Amino acid sequence: MADRKAEKNNISDQTQKSIVDFDPPKKPKRNMYAIACAVLASMTSILLGYDIGVMSGAMIYIKKDLKINDVQVEVLAGILNLYCLIGSCAAGRTSDWIGRRYTIVVAQAIFFVGAILMGFATNYAFLMVGRFVAGIGVGFALMIAPVYTAEVSPASSRGFLTSFPEVFINGGIMLGYVSNYAFSKLPTHLGWRLMLGVGAVPSVMLGIVVLGMPESPRWLVMQGRLGDAKRVLDKTSDSKEEADIRLADIKGAAGIPENCTDDIVQVPKQSHGEDVWKELLLRPTPSVRHALIAAVGIHFFQQSSGIDSVVLYSPRIFEKAGITSTNDKLLATVAVGFTKTVFILVATFLLDRIGRRPLLLSSVAGMILSLATLGIGLSIIEHSDHKLMWAVALCIAMVLSYVAFFSIGMGPITWVYSSEVFPLRLRAQGASIGVAVNRVTSGVISMTFLSLSKGITIGGAFFLYASIATVSWIFFYFMLPETQGRTLEDMEGLFGNFGWKFAKLNKNEKQQKEEVNHAAGNGNGKGQIQLARDEYVD
Repeated sequence: MADRKAEKNNISDQTQKSIVDFDPPKKPKRNMYAIACAVLASMTSILLGYDIGVMSGAMIYIKKDLKINDVQVEVLAGILNLYCLIGSCAAGRTSDWIGRRYTIVVAQAIFFVGAILMGFATNYAFLMVGRFVAGIGVGFALMIAPVYTAEVSPASSRGFLTSFPEVFINGGIMLGYVSNYAFSKLPTHLGWRLMLGVGAVPSVMLGIVVLGMPESPRWLVMQGRLGDAKRVLDKTSDSKEEADIRLADIKGAAGIPENCTDDIVQVPKQSHGEDVWKELLLRPTPSVRHALIAAVGIHFFQQSSGIDSVVLYSPRIFEKAGITSTNDKLLATVAVGFTKTVFILVATFLLDRIGRRPLLLSSVAGMILSLATLGIGLSIIEHSDHKLMWAVALCIAMVLSYVAFFSIGMGPITWVYSSEVFPLRLRAQGASIGVAVNRVTSGVISMTFLSLSKGITIGGAFFLYASIATVSWIFFYFMLPETQGRTLEDMEGLFGNFGWKFAKLNKNEKQQKEEVNHAAGNGNGKGQIQLARDEYVD
């Protein structure tokens, strides 16, 4: 009897040891290879950021040089976002066809042509042609950067890595503001052309560097190239065990038997993208429908809460606040870009520690407060007969506060969330829908701000944005589940439960784990193994 008990304890010890060996460390080191891949892919987002930032200052000189009115200025500033639609919609299918990596190269090439056209524009119509071409390139880059980064990242640092596109958008905005200030001393007809044309330089460098990146392991599996996918996963995972689990999950999502170990296999036709749009839009499962609503909603609210109005028209806002010197307005605008860049860097380190939901809800709450206070400050200044320095300082502080709160949550989480919630077979097209909604909303907001400010006053415009942000907070609270730590293949089980069901779902999961813990305490080795597996996946 004693021998049997000792033998049982020995088996239990072996089981416990195997569980410890199987589990990843509590705090795995950052995978530098995955980080390098994410950085290179995300740098394509500089294109959008630079265009937004540089256009805010270039508009001042374009208006003087080409003798255009405010409506033409609005169209010029915002139309690129609508042109992005073509690029983002085409990028989904293109990336499934030629791969994620070469799609990034295509984005750089298209933007290069657009930047050259804008730099040599001789009139308003010529400039609009350049905006059209550049917009297509930006649409490609916006869609593919977060998708590639999400697909190459290990689950432990996916939030950190997939926030990089937003980091580089902010970095691009900062470079655009600096470019404005640097070239503002040149003759008017030359300054704005250099501001826009110099954007061609980083696109050439990035297009070359990206060729050194590996292809997305998920795209490789979709092509049946299991051997290549395994080699990439071995380099981008935190452990050998995680690489094997990720490969098994991807094969399952692509319809490939888990026991298949050939380097090259025949992939079932349905995994190549046929009928994807029908599955997304016409006959979605409850899980896919929920994920689509979440992705579209977060992209819509990110832009409709007014971020592009603040970034594009910050010189106008500072002018309304009482800053009259062009040099001072551009310097204040540089401060906006600096603030956005600093806080987005802070956000990248919090995404995988705090989680998506807490950061997002806190971020939006801060945005609501900042927008409402900015509206109050601008309204007071507009109705005052003399300059109120405290109100001017309040408005500047609230602009900086707004972009800080946006950058610490709403900005990066939109790209992180929408790139990770769709199943593998729908990811590229699902992400392209999110980008399309993002760009349409941004185009509408940026092309109506000046007219809206004249119609309901500039203070009223920011009260409207504050109201939209309030609605977004309610939407996020009820519609967006936490995705922190989940594998991409685990997302489908997370969606499909709306509103109050989230709390019930979380409660049920907690009860199940407590039951397993209880079973484990009674010596149930099987329960211990299952618990370890659940903790690894979660």
